[in-house]
Amino acid sequence: MKKRNLFLLMLTASILCAFSYRQKAVTIYLIGDSTVADYSLEKDYDTKRYPLVGWGQMFQSFFSTDSLRLVKNILQNAKEVKVDDRAKGGRSTRTFFQEGRWAAVYSALKKGDVVMIQFGHNDGAVEKTERYVNIEGYKEFLRLFVNQTRQKGAIPILLTPVARNYPWKDGKLSNVHGEYPEAVKAVAKELNVKLIDLNELSMQHFTRVGQDYVTNKYFMNFGAGLYTAYPNGQKDNTHFQIEGGKEVARLVFNAMKDL
Repeated sequence: MKKRNLFLLMLTASILCAFSYRQKAVTIYLIGDSTVADYSLEKDYDTKRYPLVGWGQMFQSFFSTDSLRLVKNILQNAKEVKVDDRAKGGRSTRTFFQEGRWAAVYSALKKGDVVMIQFGHNDGAVEKTERYVNIEGYKEFLRLFVNQTRQKGAIPILLTPVARNYPWKDGKLSNVHGEYPEAVKAVAKELNVKLIDLNELSMQHFTRVGQDYVTNKYFMNFGAGLYTAYPNGQKDNTHFQIEGGKEVARLVFNAMKDL
Protein backbone atom coordinates (compact mmCIF):
# COMPACT_ATOMS: atom_id res chain seq x y z
CA MET A 1 0.00 0.00 0.00
CA LYS A 2 2.83 2.32 0.93
CA LYS A 3 4.60 1.58 -2.36
CA ARG A 4 1.42 2.34 -4.30
CA ASN A 5 0.96 5.67 -2.49
CA LEU A 6 4.59 6.57 -3.11
CA PHE A 7 4.19 5.74 -6.81
CA LEU A 8 1.07 7.92 -7.06
CA LEU A 9 2.84 10.76 -5.25
CA MET A 10 5.80 10.59 -7.64
CA LEU A 11 3.49 10.40 -10.66
CA THR A 12 1.54 13.45 -9.49
CA ALA A 13 4.76 15.37 -8.89
CA SER A 14 6.08 14.57 -12.36
CA ILE A 15 2.81 15.66 -13.97
CA LEU A 16 2.84 18.93 -12.02
CA CYS A 17 6.46 19.56 -12.98
CA ALA A 18 5.71 18.92 -16.63
CA PHE A 19 2.71 21.25 -16.47
CA SER A 20 4.79 23.89 -14.73
CA TYR A 21 7.45 23.62 -17.43
CA ARG A 22 4.87 24.02 -20.17
CA GLN A 23 3.53 27.07 -18.44
CA LYS A 24 7.00 28.61 -18.37
CA ALA A 25 7.63 28.02 -22.09
CA VAL A 26 6.24 30.88 -24.17
CA THR A 27 5.87 31.16 -27.93
CA ILE A 28 6.18 34.56 -29.57
CA TYR A 29 4.31 34.50 -32.88
CA LEU A 30 5.29 37.08 -35.47
CA ILE A 31 2.72 37.97 -38.11
CA GLY A 32 3.44 40.42 -40.87
CA ASP A 33 5.07 40.92 -44.24
CA SER A 34 8.46 40.47 -45.91
CA THR A 35 10.26 42.86 -43.56
CA VAL A 36 9.46 40.47 -40.69
CA ALA A 37 9.70 37.10 -42.47
CA ASP A 38 12.20 34.30 -41.88
CA TYR A 39 13.68 33.49 -45.29
CA SER A 40 15.91 30.76 -43.91
CA LEU A 41 12.79 28.56 -43.80
CA GLU A 42 12.72 28.53 -47.60
CA LYS A 43 14.35 25.78 -49.62
CA ASP A 44 17.89 26.55 -50.84
CA TYR A 45 18.00 29.78 -48.87
CA ASP A 46 21.80 30.03 -49.04
CA THR A 47 21.87 30.02 -52.82
CA LYS A 48 18.53 31.66 -53.66
CA ARG A 49 17.95 34.34 -51.01
CA TYR A 50 20.98 34.97 -48.78
CA PRO A 51 21.82 37.59 -47.43
CA LEU A 52 18.15 38.66 -47.37
CA VAL A 53 16.56 38.55 -43.90
CA GLY A 54 13.49 39.85 -42.14
CA TRP A 55 14.01 41.20 -38.64
CA GLY A 56 11.97 38.29 -37.29
CA GLN A 57 14.63 35.93 -38.63
CA MET A 58 17.13 37.53 -36.24
CA PHE A 59 14.82 37.79 -33.23
CA GLN A 60 15.34 34.43 -31.50
CA SER A 61 18.92 35.22 -30.50
CA PHE A 62 17.74 38.02 -28.20
CA PHE A 63 15.85 35.58 -25.96
CA SER A 64 18.71 33.90 -24.15
CA THR A 65 18.18 32.65 -20.61
CA ASP A 66 19.98 35.70 -19.22
CA SER A 67 17.94 38.22 -21.21
CA LEU A 68 14.45 36.93 -20.35
CA ARG A 69 14.42 38.92 -17.11
CA LEU A 70 14.68 42.11 -19.19
CA VAL A 71 11.25 41.47 -20.72
CA LYS A 72 9.64 39.93 -17.65
CA ASN A 73 6.93 42.59 -17.97
CA ILE A 74 5.72 40.69 -21.06
CA LEU A 75 6.85 37.12 -20.49
CA GLN A 76 6.33 36.91 -16.72
CA ASN A 77 8.28 33.90 -15.41
CA ALA A 78 8.95 32.26 -18.76
CA LYS A 79 12.05 30.08 -18.70
CA GLU A 80 12.08 29.40 -22.42
CA VAL A 81 10.96 31.39 -25.45
CA LYS A 82 10.41 30.15 -28.97
CA VAL A 83 10.00 32.68 -31.77
CA ASP A 84 7.58 31.30 -34.36
CA ASP A 85 7.81 33.57 -37.39
CA ARG A 86 4.67 33.24 -39.52
CA ALA A 87 5.22 36.47 -41.50
CA LYS A 88 5.17 36.15 -45.28
CA GLY A 89 6.35 38.41 -48.08
CA GLY A 90 3.74 40.38 -50.00
CA ARG A 91 1.01 39.98 -47.41
CA SER A 92 -1.27 42.68 -46.09
CA THR A 93 -3.59 42.31 -43.12
CA ARG A 94 -6.35 41.18 -45.48
CA THR A 95 -4.40 38.61 -47.49
CA PHE A 96 -2.75 37.20 -44.37
CA PHE A 97 -6.25 36.58 -43.04
CA GLN A 98 -7.79 35.37 -46.30
CA GLU A 99 -5.07 32.77 -46.92
CA GLY A 100 -5.75 31.12 -43.58
CA ARG A 101 -2.41 32.17 -42.11
CA TRP A 102 -4.06 33.87 -39.16
CA ALA A 103 -6.35 30.87 -38.57
CA ALA A 104 -3.27 28.66 -38.24
CA VAL A 105 -1.75 30.98 -35.63
CA TYR A 106 -5.05 31.31 -33.77
CA SER A 107 -5.50 27.54 -33.51
CA ALA A 108 -1.99 27.14 -32.05
CA LEU A 109 -2.18 29.95 -29.50
CA LYS A 110 -2.12 29.15 -25.82
CA LYS A 111 -2.49 31.28 -22.73
CA GLY A 112 0.53 33.44 -22.07
CA ASP A 113 1.82 33.36 -25.64
CA VAL A 114 2.60 36.62 -27.45
CA VAL A 115 1.50 37.77 -30.92
CA MET A 116 3.49 40.61 -32.47
CA ILE A 117 1.64 42.23 -35.36
CA GLN A 118 3.41 44.36 -38.00
CA PHE A 119 1.71 45.15 -41.30
CA GLY A 120 1.41 48.22 -43.50
CA HIS A 121 3.96 47.92 -46.28
CA ASN A 122 1.54 46.04 -48.52
CA ASP A 123 -1.73 47.38 -47.13
CA GLY A 124 -0.74 50.80 -48.45
CA ALA A 125 0.13 49.62 -51.99
CA VAL A 126 -2.76 51.33 -53.78
CA GLU A 127 -1.55 50.23 -57.21
CA LYS A 128 -1.53 46.54 -56.17
CA THR A 129 -5.21 45.86 -55.73
CA GLU A 130 -4.67 42.20 -54.84
CA ARG A 131 -3.13 43.27 -51.51
CA TYR A 132 -4.26 46.87 -50.91
CA VAL A 133 -6.31 47.62 -47.79
CA ASN A 134 -7.59 51.09 -47.03
CA ILE A 135 -7.10 52.66 -43.60
CA GLU A 136 -10.47 51.59 -42.18
CA GLY A 137 -10.05 48.04 -43.41
CA TYR A 138 -6.51 47.95 -42.04
CA LYS A 139 -7.73 49.03 -38.62
CA GLU A 140 -10.51 46.45 -38.70
CA PHE A 141 -8.13 43.58 -39.41
CA LEU A 142 -5.80 44.79 -36.66
CA ARG A 143 -8.77 44.76 -34.26
CA LEU A 144 -9.57 41.21 -35.32
CA PHE A 145 -6.01 39.99 -34.67
CA VAL A 146 -5.94 41.73 -31.28
CA ASN A 147 -9.34 40.56 -30.10
CA GLN A 148 -8.87 36.95 -31.17
CA THR A 149 -5.41 36.86 -29.57
CA ARG A 150 -6.99 37.95 -26.31
CA GLN A 151 -9.71 35.32 -26.66
CA LYS A 152 -6.99 32.72 -26.28
CA GLY A 153 -5.49 34.42 -23.23
CA ALA A 154 -2.45 35.46 -25.27
CA ILE A 155 -0.85 38.92 -25.40
CA PRO A 156 -1.08 41.07 -28.54
CA ILE A 157 1.56 43.67 -29.35
CA LEU A 158 0.99 46.07 -32.24
CA LEU A 159 3.91 47.47 -34.23
CA THR A 160 3.87 50.31 -36.72
CA PRO A 161 5.56 49.33 -40.02
CA VAL A 162 9.35 49.51 -40.05
CA ALA A 163 10.81 52.38 -42.11
CA ARG A 164 11.97 52.08 -45.67
CA ASN A 165 15.26 53.68 -46.70
CA TYR A 166 13.53 56.75 -48.15
CA PRO A 167 12.70 59.60 -48.28
CA TRP A 168 15.84 61.31 -46.94
CA LYS A 169 16.10 65.08 -46.64
CA ASP A 170 18.94 67.03 -45.07
CA GLY A 171 20.34 63.87 -43.51
CA LYS A 172 17.06 62.85 -41.90
CA LEU A 173 14.83 59.91 -42.83
CA SER A 174 11.09 60.61 -43.01
CA ASN A 175 7.89 58.56 -42.90
CA VAL A 176 6.98 56.80 -46.14
CA HIS A 177 3.92 54.95 -44.84
CA GLY A 178 1.36 57.74 -44.95
CA GLU A 179 -1.48 57.37 -42.44
CA TYR A 180 -0.85 53.70 -41.65
CA PRO A 181 1.41 54.22 -38.60
CA GLU A 182 -1.15 56.55 -37.05
CA ALA A 183 -3.87 53.96 -37.72
CA VAL A 184 -1.91 51.40 -35.68
CA LYS A 185 -1.54 53.88 -32.84
CA ALA A 186 -5.27 54.63 -32.93
CA VAL A 187 -6.18 50.93 -32.63
CA ALA A 188 -3.65 50.48 -29.83
CA LYS A 189 -5.22 53.36 -27.91
CA GLU A 190 -8.79 52.24 -28.64
CA LEU A 191 -8.22 48.67 -27.46
CA ASN A 192 -5.57 49.41 -24.84
CA VAL A 193 -2.95 47.30 -26.63
CA LYS A 194 0.78 47.37 -26.08
CA LEU A 195 2.42 49.34 -28.90
CA ILE A 196 5.90 49.51 -30.39
CA ASP A 197 6.26 52.47 -32.73
CA LEU A 198 8.81 50.74 -34.94
CA ASN A 199 8.34 53.26 -37.73
CA GLU A 200 9.54 56.08 -35.48
CA LEU A 201 12.23 54.01 -33.76
CA SER A 202 13.71 52.85 -37.06
CA MET A 203 13.58 56.32 -38.62
CA GLN A 204 15.44 57.72 -35.62
CA HIS A 205 18.00 54.92 -35.60
CA PHE A 206 18.64 55.01 -39.34
CA THR A 207 19.03 58.81 -39.19
CA ARG A 208 21.51 58.50 -36.33
CA VAL A 209 23.60 55.89 -38.17
CA GLY A 210 23.50 57.84 -41.42
CA GLN A 211 22.17 57.37 -44.93
CA ASP A 212 25.32 55.94 -46.50
CA TYR A 213 25.88 53.34 -43.81
CA VAL A 214 22.22 52.31 -43.69
CA THR A 215 22.00 52.06 -47.47
CA ASN A 216 25.06 49.84 -47.83
CA LYS A 217 25.01 47.83 -44.59
CA TYR A 218 21.36 47.56 -43.55
CA PHE A 219 19.38 47.37 -46.78
CA MET A 220 19.84 45.06 -49.78
CA ASN A 221 22.18 47.28 -51.77
CA PHE A 222 25.41 45.77 -53.07
CA GLY A 223 27.39 45.20 -56.23
CA ALA A 224 27.67 42.25 -58.58
CA GLY A 225 29.51 39.04 -57.80
CA LEU A 226 29.18 39.10 -54.02
CA TYR A 227 26.35 36.63 -53.48
CA THR A 228 25.21 33.58 -55.43
CA ALA A 229 21.56 34.61 -55.23
CA TYR A 230 22.27 38.04 -56.74
CA PRO A 231 24.95 37.65 -59.42
CA ASN A 232 24.18 41.10 -60.83
CA GLY A 233 23.99 42.80 -57.43
CA GLN A 234 20.91 44.30 -55.84
CA LYS A 235 19.29 47.67 -55.23
CA ASP A 236 16.50 47.36 -52.67
CA ASN A 237 15.64 49.94 -50.03
CA THR A 238 12.82 48.02 -48.36
CA HIS A 239 14.38 44.71 -47.36
CA PHE A 240 17.26 44.00 -45.01
CA GLN A 241 20.53 42.19 -45.19
CA ILE A 242 21.87 40.58 -42.02
CA GLU A 243 23.18 43.60 -40.13
CA GLY A 244 20.03 45.60 -40.83
CA GLY A 245 17.71 42.80 -39.77
CA LYS A 246 19.66 42.31 -36.58
CA GLU A 247 19.56 46.00 -35.67
CA VAL A 248 15.81 46.24 -36.27
CA ALA A 249 15.30 43.12 -34.14
CA ARG A 250 17.35 44.84 -31.44
CA LEU A 251 15.11 47.90 -31.65
CA VAL A 252 12.05 45.69 -31.16
CA PHE A 253 13.56 43.77 -28.25
CA ASN A 254 14.70 46.95 -26.50
CA ALA A 255 11.23 48.45 -26.96
CA MET A 256 9.68 45.39 -25.34
CA LYS A 257 11.55 46.21 -22.13
CA ASP A 258 9.47 49.36 -21.66
CA LEU A 259 6.02 48.00 -22.49
